[in-house]
Parts: sequence; structure tokens; C-alpha cells
Amino acid sequence: MRSFRVEAKGSIDHLNIVEEEKPTVQRGEVLVKVKASSLNYRDLAMINSEYPGTVRDNLIPLSDGAGEIVEVGEGVRRFQVGDRVAGNFTREWFGSERPSYMEPYGSHSDGWLTEYKVLNPELLVHLPSHLSYEEGATLPCAAVTAWTALHGPNPLSAGDTVLTLGSGGVSVFAIQLAKLMGINVIATTSSDQKAEKLKELGADEVINYKTTPNWGEEAKKHTGGKGVQRVVEVGGPATIHQSIQAVSRGAEVALIGVLTKTGDKIDYYDLFGKASTRPIMVGSRDAFEAMNKVMEDKQLQPVIDTVFPFEEAKEAYHYLESQRFFGKIVISHHNDA
Repeated sequence: MRSFRVEAKGSIDHLNIVEEEKPTVQRGEVLVKVKASSLNYRDLAMINSEYPGTVRDNLIPLSDGAGEIVEVGEGVRRFQVGDRVAGNFTREWFGSERPSYMEPYGSHSDGWLTEYKVLNPELLVHLPSHLSYEEGATLPCAAVTAWTALHGPNPLSAGDTVLTLGSGGVSVFAIQLAKLMGINVIATTSSDQKAEKLKELGADEVINYKTTPNWGEEAKKHTGGKGVQRVVEVGGPATIHQSIQAVSRGAEVALIGVLTKTGDKIDYYDLFGKASTRPIMVGSRDAFEAMNKVMEDKQLQPVIDTVFPFEEAKEAYHYLESQRFFGKIVISHHNDA
């Protein structure tokens, strides 16, 4: 079988295709024929040596993938041959509170940019029946993260307002899921063209953060001065100050991304009396399955910008690096052998 491995860190050029033996199934395992995988910003950060967490050497990358179960080991009851599945983001979080230690795929163990993958069936979920494999591959990280940001210990309710930043996978899913829940959405972008797409998705207001640098204050104005009930904060140091300006007193800034590396530092008094924060580490398998149930019921379709063939995985990474995309970037594996 063919796999991509990151043979050295520091450049997309170090992502190379290799021939490997097809893995064999042991008791309690399943073999997945991978049909599609998708990219997240963390995948680019890892290959460029910019990821803040642990990354093991010479791994198959990508935390997100979907495929068909083609073999089941002895004792497996959760799935059967022919089932369409997607992988959970980590190997440890099934439900309840987040474990103190988690190992995401693509950073701690081999990911999904391969033709076949052996897994414990507990680490898989059924794909919503209306989704293609390419659409299903977008879900494990970005969609579940957005779901967790909107829910969590204090879920938003119909009539609340959420602020989303940009037009990457998490933000686009947050808009789609929020509208299903009856939540108002204020979105930011730097592009008039993307602003129109955000409105088509359901965003009630869109603010261009390049022409309106105080976009947090502007977002607050759109709520009659009360502030938003949640910010899906994917930017990091360069955006956190404006996110705090946008939020209503005591409401939540869901900390998700590190798309930026520099910005004004915040201190105790930036948060005191203004906002609470909650770091989001994607979500549990239970959350994944709950989200899939809603997506299937409402027939929600993920937004895919471009699908690259398996052989052009490097081009997919370069496109992610360009930041020209809207929604998700997917790799279709086309492995019919």
C-alpha cells in the first residue's frame, strides 16, 4: 500500500510517498480502506516545525479521515464489513470530561494519509448516511471542535449570538451548526468575496477586519451594546484582545486556534469582569456521535473548497498555506485496488 510520511520537519518538501506492507488485523481490531482525508491548520504547523505540541518523527500525517471497513478481527461487535466510518480525533476521549493526556492522530501516532489503516473499533464513528467519504473526512477535528465550542458545560441557546473569525473549517462549521440551533452569527473576514459566502451560509452580520480593525467593538454594536454570548476564537494572540471586546460581561471566549503567533499580551485585568475562557481540544467520541445525529437529521453538508487526489497531497498542503481556501481542503484517496 501507499502512505505519505513526514520524513523530516521544516518543509512540505519533506512529505514523501512510500510503499509499505498492508497492515494486518488482530483480535479486537478493524481494517479501514481509507477513502478520504482532510487537512487542518495543525497539519501545516507540524510539518513546518511550528506546532506547539509533541510531534513524533517519520509519522503518517493527518488526524482526519474516513473510509470503509473491509475486515474485522475476532471479537469485534461494534462494526461489520462494509460500514462507512470516520476516525475519532484522539485515542483516549470517549465521553465525559477530557482526559489529562491525549494522543491525536498525525502527531503522536500514524494518521490517515494512507490507503489502509488498522484501528480499535472504539475509535471510530458511523458516517452520516447522506455524506460522501470526502465530506465525512472533514468532520473529526473541525466540525467536532465547532460543536464543542457551541455546547460544552454551558451550551448556547436559540436567540444567543456567537462571533466567528475567518472562513476556515472550524469557523464555517460553527456558522452552519449555530444556525441549526437558532443562534445568531456575527462573522469576520478580510475579503468581500468571502463575506458574501459567509452570508450565504447564514451569517447575520459580517465584519471586514482589515477595514474595521476594532472589529470586536463593532461586533458588540451589532448586539445593541450587550456583546456576544460566545466567541469561537481561532486566531490566537493577534485576535484575542478584540474577541474580549466583543463578548458580553462574563460570557465565554472558546480558545481554539493558534493561527497567529504574535500580538499584544493580555493580563489579569483584561479578563477580570469581562469574559471567561475555555480551551477547546476538539471533543469526545460521544460529542462526535451527537453532532452526527443532528447533521443527519438536518442534512447538513460540509463546505469543501477543493478536493485533491492522493498523489497531490503536497499541493493540498501548499493550498492550505496560501490561505485562499473557504471551508475544508480534502484529499481523495482513490484506492480501488
